[in-house]
Amino acid sequence: MKKILVIGAGRSSTSLITYLLNNSEKENWKIKVGDISLDLAQQKTANHKNATAIVFDINNEQQREGEIQQADLVISMLPAFLHMSVAQDCIRYKKHMATASYVSKEMAALHQEAQAEGVILLNEMGLDPGIDHASAMKIIDEIHEAGGELTSFKSYCGGLVAPEYNDNPWGYKFSWNPRNVVLAGQGTAQFIDHGAYKYIPYNRLFTQIETIEVEGHGKFEGYANRDSLSYRKIYHIDAIPTMLRGTLRMPGFCKAWNVFVKLGLTEDTFKIEASEKLTYAELLLAYLPKGNKTLKEKLIAFMGTEMDQETWDKIEWLGITSDRKINLSNATPAQLLQDLLEEKWKLQEEDKDMIVMQHLISYKNAKRETKHITSSLVVTGDDTLHTAMAKTVGTPLAIASKLILQNKISARGVVIPTTKEIYEPVLKELENFGVKFKEKEN
Repeated sequence: MKKILVIGAGRSSTSLITYLLNNSEKENWKIKVGDISLDLAQQKTANHKNATAIVFDINNEQQREGEIQQADLVISMLPAFLHMSVAQDCIRYKKHMATASYVSKEMAALHQEAQAEGVILLNEMGLDPGIDHASAMKIIDEIHEAGGELTSFKSYCGGLVAPEYNDNPWGYKFSWNPRNVVLAGQGTAQFIDHGAYKYIPYNRLFTQIETIEVEGHGKFEGYANRDSLSYRKIYHIDAIPTMLRGTLRMPGFCKAWNVFVKLGLTEDTFKIEASEKLTYAELLLAYLPKGNKTLKEKLIAFMGTEMDQETWDKIEWLGITSDRKINLSNATPAQLLQDLLEEKWKLQEEDKDMIVMQHLISYKNAKRETKHITSSLVVTGDDTLHTAMAKTVGTPLAIASKLILQNKISARGVVIPTTKEIYEPVLKELENFGVKFKEKEN
């Protein structure tokens, strides 16, 4: 019997835990789900005979080490900054670990130690990162094996609301961590375009966008992710002249979001004293130049030609120009914005979300002919619990976890899904869950 410890029972863990429970009888697994909220852990385990829900405190060293020692595999669904103590314990007690989070510098530093102990620390095994790596490497390896050479790689992904449930002017609702959405893009985006290095600072990020069209699903806005350059080495395309990874939003979103960026309302490094005494209108006025104009007039003057009626409608719809009192006390601007957005961008009970991913790849084949591949994925959620986001983050992680327990992954150390022994079986099984790319070549 193999024992699995899942740490964290948040919104992205739903499909992961469901998959583990559904396969527990056949695979002879016992699953323990731990969360700081026992109620949340119990909801996810649903009294399944092969599952146990427990209160789990990641900062309780004795409990953490004790639970990890009893497991064969630890799946961490915690925020990324909390993975390190789990990873270090897994190496110490020679237990495998899997997570959907990006590999941090601290995690990468554990590679040799994990290898020496015969442990796999599988990271980036969700949607983005995760399915993006797997699907990209499948195409890249096929091109290389046929003697081809990549000349351009662009990849975009977005967690959105399904069109039939798109009932607000932003075309957006939260299906994953709201904080990450509010803080997205901070830093400088860097990529390469036809051999020229390009850099977009945060204050211009949402003004430099591309239009991405997905057949049958319309047009989207794409803005650059922070670091596209490092993926050249990861994908074994070091000499490629064009490399860009980006995020998708509905048309008009970026222009309106840039209002908050330009104002400074996505800032998270300081707190606004006595913020609970302010109205949202007073918060905006505090960021605008003095004068006798109305709030709307001041904001339009501040944004200049970037403010049109459609953008104003989006801002006004949120209620951030109203005289409504702010809920949070002594909070950062980003926290105040997030609190409002969590109310306005909440998935309603009847809503469904949607994941859109697209790779745009150009290459020269063995005959030196230029070819173009478009690989697109669109997944719609079932409901607000079994969302497309939960499915595409949790299911690949669950499938890979099964492969680890079946000893079908030989890699050890800090690993991501860019090798065939991982991406081939994961992508194949994902098709059973409706997660299938459509490829078109011309």
